[in-house]
Amino acid sequence: MSTNVIMPQLGESVVEGTVSKWLKREGDSVNEFDPIMEVNTDKVDTEVPAPATGTLLKVYVAEGITVKAGTLLAVIGQPGEALPPAEAEGGNPLPPRNPAGAGRTGAGGQGPVHLPAPNAVLSAAPAARLAPSAQPGRDLGFISPVVARLAAEFQVDLQQVPGTGQGGRITKKDVQTYLAQRAPAAAASEADLPPWEKPGEGDLFRPTELQFAQGQPDQPAANAVLSANAVLSAHAVLSAHTPAAPQPDADFIPVEGMRKLIAEHMVRSAATAPHVTTVFEADLSAVLAHQSAHQAAYARDGVTLTLTAYFVAATVAALRAVPLVNSQWAEDKILLKRELNIGLAVSLDEGLIVPVLKRADEKSLLGLAREINDLARRARAGLLKPDEVQGGTFTITNHGVSGSLLATPIINQPQTGILGVGVMQKRVVVINDAIAIRPMVYLTLTFDHRVLDGAVGDRFMRALVATLTDWR
Repeated sequence: MSTNVIMPQLGESVVEGTVSKWLKREGDSVNEFDPIMEVNTDKVDTEVPAPATGTLLKVYVAEGITVKAGTLLAVIGQPGEALPPAEAEGGNPLPPRNPAGAGRTGAGGQGPVHLPAPNAVLSAAPAARLAPSAQPGRDLGFISPVVARLAAEFQVDLQQVPGTGQGGRITKKDVQTYLAQRAPAAAASEADLPPWEKPGEGDLFRPTELQFAQGQPDQPAANAVLSANAVLSAHAVLSAHTPAAPQPDADFIPVEGMRKLIAEHMVRSAATAPHVTTVFEADLSAVLAHQSAHQAAYARDGVTLTLTAYFVAATVAALRAVPLVNSQWAEDKILLKRELNIGLAVSLDEGLIVPVLKRADEKSLLGLAREINDLARRARAGLLKPDEVQGGTFTITNHGVSGSLLATPIINQPQTGILGVGVMQKRVVVINDAIAIRPMVYLTLTFDHRVLDGAVGDRFMRALVATLTDWR
């Protein structure tokens, strides 16, 4: 009797995953509990064991394809057994993340959005349109978190989206198809605008190289410059120009996997939130004295007491003092998060990953240091679980480890702020009209100006600096 291999749900908030690599091929013998594939969710690769011993008869989902939890991935059995249809368990796979099949997926609130190929979205309408079954004011029924996130990020009125799921439920694919239909319509309506309403084409905003070009054959401005609405449409679907062909005098690195995920996430963040950065500095004399006095005792408990633990503890104190920073923009409201879940950016050879310290406000300095050690070690070893990189409410990035004095990090969506920590240096400062040398560090808060004003961001930073400066 054959056994189905099903896409597992690798965490409470993980609703989908990408088949990043098949470790076995069709026709290979497999043993129960041996790994047969790798699944990627939000930069985390997880090995999936075989549910039975036998032969891998059929693989339904290729590498690079994103599917929801419960989807039939493959069948294990004995040669000659009848195979179940691909739709038997959980529905059809979603479209591949990229044409090359090397894409990864994020899950939960921070992952990238899977959309049709950019050329298909921006240049041509789908061959088969959905029937216009959407009715204003209709009962939408159950809306999954993935659909809700897509609708919020791309400002989609779900009343206008026809549902093709069970009972008329709106699926992720329905929203993707709606976006694909909307982009060409926006481009077509812009063609009717007068030149002065087209910033990319009108003479008032005409690029200098087009306005004063000499010896160049005339080309329609639409072919040379994206108009304002086209730029917005491009942001809305996370598309880009077709990559340039490799040059004979240059090498190229394919953008895929974690690098592609980071790029999409950063572009979406920059296009979504108006970023503002405020800069403070802190004297770490008290922190260093405390660290020196307690480092040996922590080491006896098997914990390395790093400065990161102090920055996390000070951030928790500041978030308690200014709760609005621990929030999320939701168009018609601001969501104040009850839990203080601090994400810590960890640098890997292939990019960055952000493991999350859950309920950081409930932990002592020793508890924070122990968990920071553990998360950083497992992040670099590739042993994090999908749930451990999700649910963050505020992020800290310590760019100072590479010698950087000052930086303006991009917000980790859908959070409101990110703290940048520069390198600690001894500098000359003036204290009570006297010149002194102190271990100083620049701290930056980059925040979403839709949620916070400068005075609120500065109040948060003053609370954080005061905690570090007066550490006891």
